[in-house]
Amino acid sequence: MSEVDKNKEELAHEYNASQIQVLEGLEAVRKRPGMYIGSTSSTGLHHLVWEIVDNSIDEALAGFATKIMITINKDNSITVLDDGRGIPVDIQQHTGRPAVETVFTILHAGGKFGGGGYKVSGGLHGVGASVVNALSSKLTVQVFKDGIIYQQEYERGVVKYDLKKVGETTEHGTKVHFIPDKEIFKETTEFDYNTLMTRVRELAFLNKGLNLTLTDLRGEEPVSEKFHYEGGIKSYVSYLDRNVDVLFDEPIYLEGEQDSILVEVSLQYTNTYKTTLMSFTNNIHTYEGGTHEAGVKTALTRVINDYARKNNLMRDNEANLSGEDVREGMTMVLSIKHPDPQFEGQTKTKLGNSEARTITDRLFSVHFDRFMMENPTIARQIVDKGLLASKARLAAKRAREVTRKKSGLEISNLPGKLADCSSNDPSINEIFIVEGDSAGGSAKTGRSRHFQAILPIRGKILNVEKASIEKILANQEIRSLFTAMGTGFGGDFDVSKARYHKVIIMTDADVDGAHIKTLLITLFYRYFRPIVEKGYLYIAQPPLYKVKQGKNEEYLNSDEELTELLKTLPKTPKPLINRYKGLGEMNAEQLWETTMDPENRYLSQVDIGDAEEANQVLDMLMGDRVEPRREFIEDNAVYVDNLDI
Repeated sequence: MSEVDKNKEELAHEYNASQIQVLEGLEAVRKRPGMYIGSTSSTGLHHLVWEIVDNSIDEALAGFATKIMITINKDNSITVLDDGRGIPVDIQQHTGRPAVETVFTILHAGGKFGGGGYKVSGGLHGVGASVVNALSSKLTVQVFKDGIIYQQEYERGVVKYDLKKVGETTEHGTKVHFIPDKEIFKETTEFDYNTLMTRVRELAFLNKGLNLTLTDLRGEEPVSEKFHYEGGIKSYVSYLDRNVDVLFDEPIYLEGEQDSILVEVSLQYTNTYKTTLMSFTNNIHTYEGGTHEAGVKTALTRVINDYARKNNLMRDNEANLSGEDVREGMTMVLSIKHPDPQFEGQTKTKLGNSEARTITDRLFSVHFDRFMMENPTIARQIVDKGLLASKARLAAKRAREVTRKKSGLEISNLPGKLADCSSNDPSINEIFIVEGDSAGGSAKTGRSRHFQAILPIRGKILNVEKASIEKILANQEIRSLFTAMGTGFGGDFDVSKARYHKVIIMTDADVDGAHIKTLLITLFYRYFRPIVEKGYLYIAQPPLYKVKQGKNEEYLNSDEELTELLKTLPKTPKPLINRYKGLGEMNAEQLWETTMDPENRYLSQVDIGDAEEANQVLDMLMGDRVEPRREFIEDNAVYVDNLDI
């Protein structure tokens, strides 16, 4: 190697200060938006709304705001208006600029770092408003304060003009209007009304007495809904159990405070097998639980066992009820307000404060023990429910052991219908759960055998919401799925043993396919929940149409896409339109090209919120109560003059 070549090689490997980039201002947010809002998909887009709304909620938590109005405007921009104190407009000492400008243009600037602005807050990182500003093509803030309307405008985080007075007012509060930047949100900039409505309703439950209004101006007629619940999380539990029969009339509600940490718990027991436990810290849904959830679970198990022992409801030789036993059929909402919560990352899905566990355990124990003593009839119902669950659990354990011996829930004895992949690397492996043997045959032929496995299922699987553990384990289709996944079951479940990190539900694009999809999502939500939490569960999107004109072919996923395409095609030759009624109608090559090829396919990831929603729908459509189902049909039925069946 020549001296010149050696010098070039040395330069190529040199790593010095000149190669270190410093991103000024909000440029870092635009460069790496995923670090601040999780992703630039639809989920990240909606996260922008919550960053602004959370600031208004913090005003409510501080006792200064009573109403918040969220509007989706005709141009798909968002306006959030509250009646709080209004962001300060005086000069911030450190920056020499108005405080409102500092909040919207500098990361980690806000009133939530111990300066006395807020006792309790959800947005503790101080990046919310500035991140939304950075990721918006345009943002305008108006502050109503001391009889004056102040205004400032920004473009992609850059100040357009100094804060100015634009009018007089008798109101107080803050109004933020922003347009998401299409350069950042390339997948979509369209807000989903139902996604926003679900979270707005949740916020109303978590902040009793607060008035929240969501308005959508995009349609021919404006849509507007108001949410206000004086019962708070007690009303939330009633809402979650609206489609099932409950053991007692009113949900239990307990609250207490210690060391400035407020703990609220509401719970109810139903006649189902499922457990719903939703935990929140400062209005943030801690999907992955955390110390507060661990504290309340421990206390619940201990108090129920102690009560059962003291009142001779269990024999001396009987083992204590497990946590799984006492939570069967329970719906619980846990909400704590913490002055200094420590979350895992900006996404805030798990609480880490050690003191939260101790305080939640202590407060819940004291109040729940008193409730059990004062309400012996309800206490007896709760204990009986746990005893029944314990017997079922022990029976299921015996059934599981027998099942292992007979057909195995073991990796060494994979189900015969599974066409496994050759790779042993779970991080690249995929399993397609396919509806029907016909589609399963095409999928097996068309797949990449290296990393794609196929598991066909016949018809509709068991509805696990209405089945006992023994019945679930006796179901061949479900047992095959447990075996193929390799994760174990129940108390033995270990997500680290998952043989595939992409589990893809692939069903027909019809009513039956949607039903099977919902049943499978519910199965995963109930018995493979860590798979959902890890982000391993996906829905395949097979096309509805194939349009061929000459040598050109195009696959489409909806009637709307077909309509738009036909508008753009030349009149001749006449396009041939093929509508797929099911996956079985596609040959192996078509199925690979449209639905299985990682280069071309479209997968929809199922998050825990999607799974909870699917679970609620299943409760309503397939539960024992008729009234919610009738109301749904009456609200959603479409009258047809002539129905050709």
